[in-house]
Amino acid sequence: MIFSSLIFLYLFLPLCLIAYGVVKPLRGKNIVLIIFSLAFYAWGEPVRIGFLLLSAVINYFVGIGIGAVGSEKLKKLIVGGGLVYNIGMIAVFKYSGFLVENVNALFGAKFPVPDIAVMAGISFYTFQIISYIVDCYWGKVEPQENFADLLLYICLFPQLIAGPIVRYSTVAEEINYRKTTLKDLSGGLTRLVVGLAKKVILADQLFRVVEDTVGNDVGKLTVAGTWYGIILYSLYIYFDFSGYSDMAIGMGRIFGFHFNENFDHPYLCKDIQEFWQRWHISLGSFFRDYLMPITFFGRRNKYFSLFLVWLCTGVWHGASWNYVIWGLYYGAFIMLETVIGKKRIKKIPVVIRHIYSKLVIIIGFGIFYFEDFGQLGLFFRNLTPLNPNGFTSSFEAMSLRSNLWLILAAVICTFPLINWFGKMSERSLRVKAAFGVSGTVVCAALLVMSSILLVDATTNAFLYWKF
Repeated sequence: MIFSSLIFLYLFLPLCLIAYGVVKPLRGKNIVLIIFSLAFYAWGEPVRIGFLLLSAVINYFVGIGIGAVGSEKLKKLIVGGGLVYNIGMIAVFKYSGFLVENVNALFGAKFPVPDIAVMAGISFYTFQIISYIVDCYWGKVEPQENFADLLLYICLFPQLIAGPIVRYSTVAEEINYRKTTLKDLSGGLTRLVVGLAKKVILADQLFRVVEDTVGNDVGKLTVAGTWYGIILYSLYIYFDFSGYSDMAIGMGRIFGFHFNENFDHPYLCKDIQEFWQRWHISLGSFFRDYLMPITFFGRRNKYFSLFLVWLCTGVWHGASWNYVIWGLYYGAFIMLETVIGKKRIKKIPVVIRHIYSKLVIIIGFGIFYFEDFGQLGLFFRNLTPLNPNGFTSSFEAMSLRSNLWLILAAVICTFPLINWFGKMSERSLRVKAAFGVSGTVVCAALLVMSSILLVDATTNAFLYWKF
């Protein structure tokens, strides 16, 4: 089940909200959320719920064990076993086929390649679990003694499939002490509708154009056509992923949970370090907090740490070499900017910094998109004057004319419009009331438009669903 489907929006979510509202004790509300979350995850593939529950049980006892023993060696042994299990789960379900294929290619072996379907959201909820047990070991949080409370943290459906990666410390208190205020309800519903509109009205429509360009045959595209296609892909992936995050954060607020932001208008960045402070914030902060402290031969080296972080960032995104290259590609620019230093970078004219950052990001998403190295090579060739197809053609001109309003809307929506309107509404109570009414009307229109587009539409799953 995905958020951008009519069955979720008009059946699953309303039933969940009704059941949640009818049950009065908070403990009962938590049970309602657990039942609906497990049903959400089991939808269409019930077998994967068993692995989720197994991870919850094992890591529950890992947390209890960390809190129960006094010996530092035993604590390290317990948390080490938990990490081996959790990382092993990701390795088996996500990378086993990739690893065997590469061993066969490298050594000429003929090991059978396992055909194991990737469990939806395994990287997201496993990273949440890892943050929990490591924070228990570091003493940042107390081990959760109630299994149902820990299970709720792990399987809560708004952020289960595609994040954001929520730390246990963020929601620990709200599991047993929370209430939904009118402000939470209003803000949550607004965020939910805005996220849905990002996905259905912008991302899905942009994806259709992307498939007609770089998704068709990149080798036949002109220079302009190649740039056009990958720029639209950069817009698509932002609205698809941030749309999911908005819906997750919005639903969390409706139920009284306050998740951290996952996107902060990343295309406003002026350098690559700033981009990653604004893009997929929960993943970047996870690697910063849990990988950067790792020492190399007993000593901490920031360049080794950066290499490790960006290698893992690439690998986390998928079992393909293009993701590894993509991670190291960004790591190289981060390292370059680290060597140059923030003070020197700030002396560079802002316009040049914007052009530089956007070029790096757009080309980077080309690396992200093409898993086939042959297609990736053609992509790089076609960005340059070496392209044998020429600079431009009637195809991209016609596509641009046909999708001009969509593209303009997408570009405009990369800016913090809601924040701007919010600041304007603070000028007076009359302006605030006017914006409140107009905002409600706009949200209603977006919901209707999104619902119409979803009728008889082929369900287009969120891109990060597979991660």
